[in-house]
Amino acid sequence: MSEEKTLPRLKQYYREVVRAELKKEFSYANEMQIPALEKIVINMGVGEAAGDQKKLDAAVAELTLIAGQKPVKTVAKKAIAGFKIRAGLPIGAKVTLRADRMYEFLDRLVTIALPRVRDFRGLPGNKGFDGRGNFTMGLKEQIVFPEIVYDKVDEIRGMDICFVTSAKTDAEAKALLKGFNLPFQK
Repeated sequence: MSEEKTLPRLKQYYREVVRAELKKEFSYANEMQIPALEKIVINMGVGEAAGDQKKLDAAVAELTLIAGQKPVKTVAKKAIAGFKIRAGLPIGAKVTLRADRMYEFLDRLVTIALPRVRDFRGLPGNKGFDGRGNFTMGLKEQIVFPEIVYDKVDEIRGMDICFVTSAKTDAEAKALLKGFNLPFQK
């Protein structure tokens, strides 16, 4: 007996709906020209880790819960005396999500986390794109994710979420992300 593996909801939605809409909107000649989401990178900088490594360990644990896989610790490239940071000192954590985990995270972000952000009016429509079809957004607090138990949080930390796409232009990337129901401002 073979077990059937179910596709994440947004992956199936991308294959059935979003690809067709993008092909019609940008009139691509080839199926391979249609932009796709390649990866999502979540980065959490913990500058206070220079004085207390336990804060970095707590951030890694929270990022593990949010992403569903263990992040890697990032280290300082240069020494900054004013912030008491030495080169090579761990001061952050990042995780790269691909394939099914990426779509499951995106689904939780759009349907659960973003509606829980206080005073949220949508993502800025023109800011956050890098000119090559990638989009970066920031969250001010990690407690918007349901995996984080509010009572166990020692400190509110923000994070950067970067969507890397195969789109060639920002307009294509924005259309792709709108297809995934990311709420952009008008």
